[in-house]
Amino acid sequence: MKKFTLQSMWAISFSLIMFSGVFTSCSNTDDPETPPATGEKSPYITRVLDFRPAVGQFVNQLPEYKEGDTQEDMNRKVLEAIGNNKMGMVSLGGFGGYIVVGFDHTIENKSGLCDFRVLGNAFYANGASDYGSSEPGVIQVCYDANGNGLPDDGWYEIAGSSYPDGKETWIDLATQAGNDTQTILDYEITYYRPSAEPGAPTEQYIRWEDNQGGSGYKAMNATHLQSYFPQWIKEDKITFAGTRLPQNGIDQSGKGTYFALYRFGYGYADNELNDKDASAIDIDWAVDSKGQPANLPGVDFIRIHTGVNQENGWLGECSTEIMGVTDLHLTNVSIKSQTIKN
Repeated sequence: MKKFTLQSMWAISFSLIMFSGVFTSCSNTDDPETPPATGEKSPYITRVLDFRPAVGQFVNQLPEYKEGDTQEDMNRKVLEAIGNNKMGMVSLGGFGGYIVVGFDHTIENKSGLCDFRVLGNAFYANGASDYGSSEPGVIQVCYDANGNGLPDDGWYEIAGSSYPDGKETWIDLATQAGNDTQTILDYEITYYRPSAEPGAPTEQYIRWEDNQGGSGYKAMNATHLQSYFPQWIKEDKITFAGTRLPQNGIDQSGKGTYFALYRFGYGYADNELNDKDASAIDIDWAVDSKGQPANLPGVDFIRIHTGVNQENGWLGECSTEIMGVTDLHLTNVSIKSQTIKN
């Protein structure tokens, strides 16, 4: 998760969870934050169907949880923050935490062009263009083929630059730093609710285990001392699954004080500056579970999950932040997809 002091620091120097069917709190009721029908399509998010962050330092803060809030309350708060071009921000927490959003129309798939952009808060380090704070979110899309207004027609992953085998320009640097640089398409992780809240910094706060034989802890830092476990979720453990990306945080200081989070090539959320072409997404990049092109005519729903499982020193866990989604065609933005991939 990016801390809001990072820029000044750098200037100085359906299947499991969604995959296994956890659409438990999807809502198809009209939300009061959705503007009344005017006959015009909105380029922006008009629905939040589900919001289930993993553990993280801004969980229960972005958006704010208040005692008694239900899943539906949290979905509404997310829509109030990032829907309809509000440009607030929500955090998805560590690996696997996700959000599912919808629109009042189908985002058209136009051949050769990027079709939408997911807005995040990625930025470059001072004087750099390949690293800074990039916390990539894996994007999936769904086309409402049966027209029932629900994301039950199958999900397809946007095959970004690390799909399926993690060929990024900085991979060798990350390998030398001891990072796990594999892309794992069927990664699964479980987080366990702590028996008590420490209320003080600790490196062994929330335990996790994955399906690769790995385990560890999410740390609590000195800046955020609230619970990092989503408080509206009552289970004592939460499991997420999906594509896990290479660890892109490299400690340039060698002392844990200066982590550079390297930018992936293309195809992810919260990875590139919002005004750069490489933050845009072409629906034609969507693939099925076998890696074959999905050939969708458009998308009605978008799902984003945090793609990296990594702690980055005082920065804390890698966690994707979302500020909105924009239909590029309705905002008259034309970006050729070939210029991004090549």
